[in-house]
Amino acid sequence: MAEQRSGGGAESHGGRAAPEHVLVVFPGYHRPWAAWINQRLEAHGVRASLQRWDPPREVPLEDSLGDLLLARGQVLLVLNDWFFELGPRPAGEWNDVLRGFVAAQADRFAAVNLTNRTLLPSTAVLEPVSLWGVGEEEAEARLLARLGIEPRRSAGRRIPAAALARYPDNPPEIWGDVPRRNPRFTGRDDLLTELQERLMDAERGSAACTLLGMSGIGKTQIAAEYAHRFSPDYDVIWWVNSDDRNVQRDRLGELAVRLSLPTGSEPGERIRAVREALRRGDPHGRWLIVFDGWDDTDGIDVMLPQGPGHVLITSRNRGWREHTDVLEIPSFDRSESTGYLMRRAPQINAAEADEVAAEFGDVPLPLVQAAAWLGESGMEAPEYLRMVRDGRLSTVDDPSAGDGMPNASLTSWSILINRLRRAQPQAIDILSLCASFAPGRIPLGIVRAYPQAQLPEDLRWMATDLPAWTRALDTLVNYSVLTRETRGPMTTDEIGPHQESIHMHRLVHDIVARLTDGEHREAHRKAVRTLLAEADPGNPTDSRHWPRYSELLPHLEPSGALRSTDPRIQVAVLNCLRFCDRSGEYKAGIRLAGRIRDEWTSFMEPLAPHMQELTTLEGDILRRYGRFREAYDLDLAQRERLAAADSGDQLGELQTKVSIARDLRFLGQYKESEKLQREALAEARSLLGETQFLTLVARHNLGVVLRMLGRYQEAYEQDADTLTRCEAVLRPHHASTLNSNNAVAQDLRLLGRYREALGRQEANVRLHVRILGPQHLHTLYARSQLALCRRREGGFQQDIGTMMASVLEHLEQAYGRDHYVTLSAVTNYANFLREHGDLDLARELITEADAGYRALLGPAHPVSTGVLANTALVMQASGERASALTMLESALAGLTATLGADHPWVFGCALNTTAARNFNGRVVEAAELSRDTLRRARHALGNEHPLTLSCQVALATDLRGLRETDEAGKLEEDALLTLTRTLGAQHPHTLSARQRNRPYWDFEANL
Repeated sequence: MAEQRSGGGAESHGGRAAPEHVLVVFPGYHRPWAAWINQRLEAHGVRASLQRWDPPREVPLEDSLGDLLLARGQVLLVLNDWFFELGPRPAGEWNDVLRGFVAAQADRFAAVNLTNRTLLPSTAVLEPVSLWGVGEEEAEARLLARLGIEPRRSAGRRIPAAALARYPDNPPEIWGDVPRRNPRFTGRDDLLTELQERLMDAERGSAACTLLGMSGIGKTQIAAEYAHRFSPDYDVIWWVNSDDRNVQRDRLGELAVRLSLPTGSEPGERIRAVREALRRGDPHGRWLIVFDGWDDTDGIDVMLPQGPGHVLITSRNRGWREHTDVLEIPSFDRSESTGYLMRRAPQINAAEADEVAAEFGDVPLPLVQAAAWLGESGMEAPEYLRMVRDGRLSTVDDPSAGDGMPNASLTSWSILINRLRRAQPQAIDILSLCASFAPGRIPLGIVRAYPQAQLPEDLRWMATDLPAWTRALDTLVNYSVLTRETRGPMTTDEIGPHQESIHMHRLVHDIVARLTDGEHREAHRKAVRTLLAEADPGNPTDSRHWPRYSELLPHLEPSGALRSTDPRIQVAVLNCLRFCDRSGEYKAGIRLAGRIRDEWTSFMEPLAPHMQELTTLEGDILRRYGRFREAYDLDLAQRERLAAADSGDQLGELQTKVSIARDLRFLGQYKESEKLQREALAEARSLLGETQFLTLVARHNLGVVLRMLGRYQEAYEQDADTLTRCEAVLRPHHASTLNSNNAVAQDLRLLGRYREALGRQEANVRLHVRILGPQHLHTLYARSQLALCRRREGGFQQDIGTMMASVLEHLEQAYGRDHYVTLSAVTNYANFLREHGDLDLARELITEADAGYRALLGPAHPVSTGVLANTALVMQASGERASALTMLESALAGLTATLGADHPWVFGCALNTTAARNFNGRVVEAAELSRDTLRRARHALGNEHPLTLSCQVALATDLRGLRETDEAGKLEEDALLTLTRTLGAQHPHTLSARQRNRPYWDFEANL
């Protein structure tokens, strides 16, 4: 047998000459198959090219097929029933061309068939080989046999594993909630190709593109089609509904489980773990994350992944231009509009389709509705257009769809809803109920999950008649009114009706709300809020319930739950607010609390139990978010109301007192806070006993304020007692017990008992990691304290710097850069960098911390003043000695005025000021301040405290500068002996004193 060997052609096989080249012709919908075929052919030595094909309807089909023959070799058509709807073509044109032109060129054409549906009879001329429903090995064998190609034994080995095209019937390893592929997806081929090119050509770590356009333009459909069409390019495809921030966070966090990442259940922790895994590309480097409906650009730094993979966003918000590449989504091309209409409604011709498309401005969403109506009803296009234009079936007086949507689309919806009202009234019941939820993801299955809920009479069938429920939902899905949320790219398995969720586009929701019968709207809203209350898990402190609360939260306001006088519904509303507090959704919590207060004020007494719970929760969230003054004003007003009412509500008064004491501490009024906190603790013990949670909270808060007052020994004794009680009452693994353990370790460190503090905090961090997970916010705080313990104990400094940088990065992701917890980490890391010579970065960070604290707390707050001491140390290390002295004198005066002369922060600032005076030649003044500071430190902290000993070494230095060498020598010798005995001969403090280095003090900014 002769060989045909031209340009890398393959050997002959089966009596047929193997082609030297194969042109793979496919509709864009079947790109995955075309890519796989192309790669398989080239692996067997056959040169192949891809040709996406959608011939214009105006060009004769014979001419378009003739153009394909301009390529050398074989033309391989990738067929299914969709292939023959391209255009679409007039009836009979394909059969005529196949029987004539193609039959005459049969040796040039071949085909593979991807469907089990019946194709046109004349397709037989192509001798298509079926690849439907077979495995990859069999499909490859059939393809090669059809083209007469001899298989190569080593086929595929030349292609790196990471570059292999996945067999299209094999989904990516991880596939999450991507909407089912729309079998009627039309056009957009050039747009999808451009999107792929933009993502592929982007620099590593910045491959993110936003599909931008108005509602109804088809952004979600394009994103879903991209995920399906290019799925062979990815190992992970994860879809994140982003209409609601809580749902978005939970959904992205769920990827941690699918990636088998070691993490807990808290969303922020999971998100950080997911982003880190995606950034590293471990375990998968080829990933696609789709954020659908992300209109609020807040939280981009926390949510948006970076790394070797791709991010695709759909949004109406043009603000994305500042953050990602943006691809504007236009309306359909007219050929796309008419092609879609003619496929869905075969009875209309091209001219009629063109008129309908023009009526709706080529906008996909109303065109989908028009096509569904025309296709289902069989109505002729002229009659349909008359109905649309004269508005005979409109149920609104002033049809105005808004959001850039043509007015006619609302009338089109009127026609559809009226038809459903006659033919499928139960579908209208579901639509009307959905209008009482928020748009986006709707947990519709709760209707069936809680049959005990009191549904209005017109909706009771939903809980009892499953077939009717299924038929009604199927009808709405068929008309593209809503979509079911599913779990997988190709599965047909349905989740249980009681678990079912649907997704309703915001525009569709708005239109449906206007066009469905409003007579029962209030009854339906009441039903929804009752269902929301029934679905409340009842325990927002348990993170396992947070996905459910994320699901319920968006629907509180649309259902009228915030205005409800039903105590059970009010409890559910408060639990959703507690969820915001516990899960770290402080922004959402503040907004929700404000809306609840606005509604409840109109019908609820300010001192009603639920209103008092609202005030307590709102104050907690405001404090956690750093809005301390607002929390204080809120709590103060509550105390005044309680006093004016003289109701004898001891528990309410106690809770308010605990809250105000905490507010005062954050505001820097430590003495006032201590006084009030002691009163609160005494009242809690008397009213509730020693073991109640509020009593334990009051004990812990007293320890904190004692620490802020610089009374470290008292704080330690208080915190140690609280820890013992927490371990007995709440058990060792409770979050409050872990927090109490943090406090004890911090006290030990501030007392100079560095080794004890380090040992306790190392064990505490291990507990945090095991119980809460490595990325949990409480774990990060514990790690931050551990870094400080290691630094004070004198551990390996390189590890400490790495730990501080890591903690800062994760805190920034959790809270943002300007949150007070993050600012504390910025301050600590800046101090470390200054000490180790990186003055540029230290200056940048401490300047950021200084500005952040001043904006948050005001310039007179003790913490804002204390940070000035750190700023001055950076300036002094940079040679700006005069400016540093001025700043330190100002900080010392400020701290002394607010805290008194005997506070450890004042001692530390004075220590730095003595050095600055000495460096600027003011040695006598330095010695005077050093002597006074040492006297006060010995009285307040004791002779052996590290800060006292630093003051002693500083005084010795100043005295030596005044040539008072005898006293200086005695002070220095005594300090060295004490440091050696307490900290060890090799501790950095001891070594520094022996080398006669001037000691300094770092301000640790804690609130």
